[in-house]
Amino acid sequence: MLADRRTPGPVRLLAGAGLLACGAAGAPVHAQNIEPRAYAPAPTGVNFLVLAYVGTRGGLSTDNSTPLKDPHLAVQGPILGYARTFGLLGQLAKFDAIVPSARLSGSATFQGQPVERQVSGLMDPLVRLSVNLVGSPALALEEFRSYRQDVIVGASLQVSLPLGQYDNTRLVNLSANRWAFHPEIGVSKAMDRWVLELATGAVLYTTNKDFFGGQHRHQDPILTARANAIYNFRSGPWLSVDTSYFTGGETTLDGRPENNLQRNWRVGTTFAYPVNPSVSVKLNASRGVSARTGNNFDLLGVALQYRWGGGL
Repeated sequence: MLADRRTPGPVRLLAGAGLLACGAAGAPVHAQNIEPRAYAPAPTGVNFLVLAYVGTRGGLSTDNSTPLKDPHLAVQGPILGYARTFGLLGQLAKFDAIVPSARLSGSATFQGQPVERQVSGLMDPLVRLSVNLVGSPALALEEFRSYRQDVIVGASLQVSLPLGQYDNTRLVNLSANRWAFHPEIGVSKAMDRWVLELATGAVLYTTNKDFFGGQHRHQDPILTARANAIYNFRSGPWLSVDTSYFTGGETTLDGRPENNLQRNWRVGTTFAYPVNPSVSVKLNASRGVSARTGNNFDLLGVALQYRWGGGL
């Protein structure tokens, strides 16, 4: 979320508020989320509105467990996000919601035959509750001005809602047509202008009971881990180098195993720049560097963030 550990002024608070830019970029692929500052401190009562535009190209990035070979897909479109900080049992908490839409186009191979797909519409929305359990109490702005981060331990639960565009006669869709739950626990450590973050979690899926002609498709949990190294510049911007690893996610189709274990690495970077005390711009990019399954896609995103409330 926020701030340089020594100078929590209004501009620096804004520059550090990395609430949704990477989270929005990860909406199609939340199992591979590499979002920085998920548990960073902030004053309570602050609202964030984010408009982002994200594009991916390469391997399959909407459901990387589908039985396709050699996917070459492009997914791009606008994403709207909202977040608010508040106090929960004396600790800092945050709620955020992300509504992505996209245009998908490209080709792949299915059972030895080339297939193509073009579709536009709503992707599955994401909602999340995050709570900083240790090291980040709920503070109003005046109290927060004297706060200095040391070690923060936080936890979150993100839920993917199956509300996006879906057609059971197609293998590639903008919706996964199932619920997904992503619990995570993370640690954030400040060291002068550096902040180091580590987080681990899992993504749990319900069964898609209407997969490709009415089949039942079940997916095992995916285990996730990510690390972020963030540098806060004196004038307000910050830069993060990010990496993530995930494994698991084997699927069964009407009880038959599909032998599609995932084991993938991603790396990326995020840069945030404050335009004024209410507006900031964020740029982020990531790519797959190693993948057991065909999902080494590249991602580019830009986000405009507006902040208000909390006495700011």
